[in-house]
Amino acid sequence: MQLHISPSLRHVTVFPGKGVREFIKVRVGARRVSYRMLFYSLLFFTFLLRFVFVLSTVDSIDGETKCSTLGCLGKRLGPRILGRRLDSAVPEVMFQVLEQPLGNDELKGRSDIPQTLEEFMDEVKNTRLDAKTFALKLREMVTLLEQRTRNAKIQEYLYRHVASSSIPKQLHCLALRLASEHSTNAAARLQLPLPELVPALVDNTYFHFVLASDNVLAAAVVANSLVQNALRPQKFVLHIITDRKTYSPMQAWFSLHPLAPAIIEVKALHHFDWFAKGKVPVMEAMEKDQRVRSQFRGGSSAIVANNTEKPHIIAAKLQTLSPKYNSVMNHIRIHLPELFPSLNKVVFLDDDIVVQSDLSPLWDIDMNGKVNGAVETCRGEDKFVMSKKLKSYLNFSHPLISENFKPNECAWAYGMNIFDLEAWRKTNISTTYHHWVEENLKSDLSLWQLGTLPPGLIAFHGHVHVIDPFWHMLGLGYQENTSLADAETAGVIHFNGRAKPWLDIAFPQLRPLWAKYINFSDKFIKGCHIRPS
Repeated sequence: MQLHISPSLRHVTVFPGKGVREFIKVRVGARRVSYRMLFYSLLFFTFLLRFVFVLSTVDSIDGETKCSTLGCLGKRLGPRILGRRLDSAVPEVMFQVLEQPLGNDELKGRSDIPQTLEEFMDEVKNTRLDAKTFALKLREMVTLLEQRTRNAKIQEYLYRHVASSSIPKQLHCLALRLASEHSTNAAARLQLPLPELVPALVDNTYFHFVLASDNVLAAAVVANSLVQNALRPQKFVLHIITDRKTYSPMQAWFSLHPLAPAIIEVKALHHFDWFAKGKVPVMEAMEKDQRVRSQFRGGSSAIVANNTEKPHIIAAKLQTLSPKYNSVMNHIRIHLPELFPSLNKVVFLDDDIVVQSDLSPLWDIDMNGKVNGAVETCRGEDKFVMSKKLKSYLNFSHPLISENFKPNECAWAYGMNIFDLEAWRKTNISTTYHHWVEENLKSDLSLWQLGTLPPGLIAFHGHVHVIDPFWHMLGLGYQENTSLADAETAGVIHFNGRAKPWLDIAFPQLRPLWAKYINFSDKFIKGCHIRPS
């Protein structure tokens, strides 16, 4: 047999011969062989040898038995030439081990499990482990670390729950000092507003804002930021609603810290004629809600003791125990048309927001007959905060929810809302709200778990006008990735979440946006040791 390769490497010719010896003895003339052909031939055979070497070493890497170079080559090339590929057996062995469940009790008292990646690598280097043993060690180490991470995460959520649920001693001090001032200082008991300004409270040519809060310091920041950023503060009326116990401190603060020319009204719930008449639906719902929660939730210890649920589910359940969800201040917004029967339009503000722009342009927004002007929370650059749809709040595995709503509909935000009270009075929104709250109580809180937003999403369904996200930036109280530069460009920022700016758990880089509206040299602030950070 003779093998002839053309100088250009375009043609390869095989001539039959009598055997290898004859092939070796073939004389190759100078015309048939050139240096170029010799060079390309050597290059080709060098590549072929490297290819054979790589294939022959794959078996050793996979941990299989050693084989000869030609044997390995045949075993490797055969299936591939036929269009098949043989996978390594090592991943399959590892998958079988890693997929086997490992109970929590199996790791108790074990001292031979590597505690760190460095220990694991040292053990691998010093001990010749087969694939199965390697996978077993890896599974044990990862499972142990997962358990510790889960426990640490749950402890963090528990501590945050305790920190966010308690009243800081500085705020308690402030309320006590102001209550004392209210009882001893006539200047702290001024009628708010002054008698000559009372007609403005029902004048629809003014810009009316409503703030419901039992936190004096938080209310002061909202009021200061609202008035300081107003272009026409003389046209601003802020209606502050509080409870009976906070009324005296709240009145004392705003009597001693007037925000003229803006008009401030401070009223307790028992001052409203409508609220004092008989039983109020929201109060009945709150009483039932509190009884159901105490009966079926078992407190924070029972929630944390659950070993099957993921940490973020446990965090959500802990949040249901937050005192704010049992506070009438959080529910009162659903009765705005009854509380302010003479007003046509108001802007409702939560007490954990900061106003950074003039809000009078909100009255120029055409609501197109809708009741609630709100920012949607399902689209935006911040995928963590602005990713909320109805399925984020409502339980669509319950037929009452799945039959009436679509899970991928966009949710919207409470905290800074324009309410057209004139349009609201033509609807049954308040009745719908209380109906669904009652249904949730009947179903053992299985329609939703926490807050006033879920029933609000239901009650205002079809009555929401979407406004520009500039007017309401969310998430400053539960995610620290919001940059200071982005937050400074928003019209209103909202510290919704546990990390309220008046708490020690507040995110330090965002707290100055709130603290800038506090006069830390004020005698009450200074006397209660309230500091910028």
